[in-house]
Amino acid sequence: MQLSEKSQAFVLHFGEMGSRWGFNRTVGQILALLVINQHPLHAEQIMQQLGISRGNVSMGLKELQSWRLVKLSHQAGQRREFYTAAGSIWDMAKTVFEERSKREVDPTLSLLRSNLLEQPDNEEDQFTQQKMKEIHDLLELITQWSNTLNSFSPEQLQQLMKMGSGLNKLLELKDKIVGNKGTAASE
Repeated sequence: MQLSEKSQAFVLHFGEMGSRWGFNRTVGQILALLVINQHPLHAEQIMQQLGISRGNVSMGLKELQSWRLVKLSHQAGQRREFYTAAGSIWDMAKTVFEERSKREVDPTLSLLRSNLLEQPDNEEDQFTQQKMKEIHDLLELITQWSNTLNSFSPEQLQQLMKMGSGLNKLLELKDKIVGNKGTAASE
């Protein structure tokens, strides 16, 4: 089974994007291939379609399993292991955000918390600690927002994203109302 030109372009591009999302090019290509296939694939099919070694396929699939982005299955009468993308595109996006948070944000927050518990020795340390506190507070806010988003269903997330600029208009309206009330109260 050979990939169409469009499918091949998608898989190659997804591989390049993989490095920006936290995994290497080959892992990105394997994930893309699994996403666009209706049926589960075994390692040999992945090797053939991507033109990569068995070792690269094996390591890539292990990486994707550690990210919880692929599911392993077996088929009756087959000794091979088959792989599919884990869930919908929305489910996988949520999983990537969760995993990136665990791998990147959580350790940073831990380091910042530890450093913020120490008393600064001098003015320079005090300034540094203030900047670390600002970063900590921002990351905490992002984490809270992310946790809230992760509790939403895909339909709710789509609705929220479609609101887009409407949220900005709502905030501007709130500012006008609060501003007007503040002005009226002071008069």
